[in-house]
Parts: sequence; C-alpha cells; structure tokens
Amino acid sequence: MKRLAGALLAMLMLTGASSPDANTLDLYFIDVEGGQATLMVTPAGESFLIDAGFPGDGTFASKPGDPAQARDAQRILAAARDAGVRQIDHLMLTHYHADHMGGVIELAQLLPIRHFIDHSAPSPEAEVGVPGTLALYDAYVALRARGTHTEPKPGDRLPLGGVDVVVLASAGEVLAEPLAGAGQPNPACTGTGEPAQEKIENPRSTAIRVQFGAFRFLDVGDLSGAPLFALTCPTNLIGTADVYLIAHHGGNDGADPSLFAAVKPRVAIFNNGPRKGAQARTFATLRAIPTIDGWQLHRSANPGVENVPDARVANLDESTSAWLKVSARADGSFTVTNGRTGQTTAYPR
Repeated sequence: MKRLAGALLAMLMLTGASSPDANTLDLYFIDVEGGQATLMVTPAGESFLIDAGFPGDGTFASKPGDPAQARDAQRILAAARDAGVRQIDHLMLTHYHADHMGGVIELAQLLPIRHFIDHSAPSPEAEVGVPGTLALYDAYVALRARGTHTEPKPGDRLPLGGVDVVVLASAGEVLAEPLAGAGQPNPACTGTGEPAQEKIENPRSTAIRVQFGAFRFLDVGDLSGAPLFALTCPTNLIGTADVYLIAHHGGNDGADPSLFAAVKPRVAIFNNGPRKGAQARTFATLRAIPTIDGWQLHRSANPGVENVPDARVANLDESTSAWLKVSARADGSFTVTNGRTGQTTAYPR
C-alpha cells in the first residue's frame, strides 16, 4: 500500500511539472524516509542534487534493482519533473551510507548525471559498521567513470552558475579559516559538543553552504562529532544561514545548541523518517530558541518527541511521500511549501 501511494503521488507530480522560476533558487527536500535527497535548481534551471536516498525498496539491506520499482529514485524523478529538470547537472554525495548514496545507480537509469562530487573512499571499518557500504561504493565508482568527477577540499567552491557553493568540511577535514563575514567567537560553546552516533563515515560527510544573493542554506549531511563542532566552536567559521538542514536527520548528535546559536537559522528542517532521526534532544534545542521554525519531512514516533505543528510536517504517516519546497529570492526572502497540503509560508527578507 505504501509503495502504491508513493507511485500515485509520483504520477500526480509528473503530470503537474512546472518550469523553473527565473527569480528563485528552489530546494526540494524529498521524502526518502530518513535518508537524504535534496534537489536544488537555480534560476537558470541548473540542477544540483545532494544525495540520492536508499536503493530498491528503501532499507539498508536493499540492493539496487529495477529503477521503475525503486522507491527513492522514483521520488527524486518526480521532484525533478516538477522542477522542469531533465538531467542532474551535479550530484554531490555527502558520504557513502546507503541512505544517502544507495539510490544513485537506479537514478542514473532515469535521469542522466553529468558531474559527480564526493570525497575519498570509505575505509574497511566503514564496511564493518554498515555492511554493504563497499559494494555500493564500487558500483558508484563504475557509474562515476561515465561523467566528470570532483573531490573538493574545505574552502573550495563548486561550479554552479549564479550561486555560491562553498565546501565547509569533507573527509574529516574542516575549514582552516573563517568564511568572509564570519570568524566571531561563539559564547554558546560548551564542552566538546555531542559525540557522533556513528563514528566512522558520518564525521567524514561533505558539508556545504549555499548562497544566492542574501539567502543562505546550510547542508552538513550526517556530519557529527568533532568536525561538526569545529565549524562553530570556539569560533564561528561559517556565519549565518536562513535555512539549515539539521545534521544527521535531527538525531541527538545534531542537538548541540552552540551551532544553532551561531548559524541563527530562521528555518531548521528535519529530513527524518517516522522512527529515524528527529530525536528528542534536538526538538528540545529548537523549542529553546523561539526564533527558529522547525519543519519535518515526517511526524516522528520516537520516544519523548514533541513534533512541530502538523502544518509544518510534510507527512503525518507513511501513506504519503510529500516533499518540502523552499523557494528563495536574492533579496533573502523565501517561502516554504508543504507538499502534502499545498500551503505556503512566507519568510520576508
């Protein structure tokens, strides 16, 4: 039933495809049930996909198979069609876990992928922690050979016309110097931050800040532990952002208040599933900062969680697979649209 509902939603989205807005940077936060797939489309129609969700029917044990039956690849395709996108100009994999890179083999059979962005190979220890990691990586490397490839370092800029995309961390390294306008001491820093729940591959995630005029978006993938803490403590190296995709799906290792205090997002998004990510301590951090609006891809069933209001939740249960869509203008204003309800919330510059 869940797969049928997802397929029906995909067909509805495909029939309602729209053209890119020449004045907005659009971000689709796609429901891949607690993985990540974020599609960014520039005003000129250039596409940048961050991660590709799970393979197959959507578990860590799933294998790539028939793309017509691939849950997450089909959901990414639906978002691409809605955005008027016919190919993925740039694909960035934040790291090599199956919930972030598993869907790429199937997606490549549905949409051409031109440019691949990633970091160095996973270690043998990563395979021990998450079995299947190396097999997925080997399949990805074979696919990557068909396009161009970039392995950026912290401080590098990624090639996206009209939008500034700077790498903040990758392969366990972080910025050596603050970005322009950043560099202030962060008085909210205490201790050494939250320890990483997964200690091998997540702390190697590639993190970026996207700037379109006065608008900024922060995506750190599953970055956690010492590298995440180092971005804003004891000095804020990255500045502020209007929209923040919360680290590691909003798990407890993304709950440190010091990052939220430094970045000062107006919107913080949980790319969570019903029981994956979106843990209680991160909700508590948001509730303590009333200037931040929390948004969720799913209502969470985790213990002790107090979900945000339903109007800011894309999926109340697993019968739908709606996205959240941010449309940003160069003056810093933006909107968030709940794909389940069609309702839009405006955030002025």
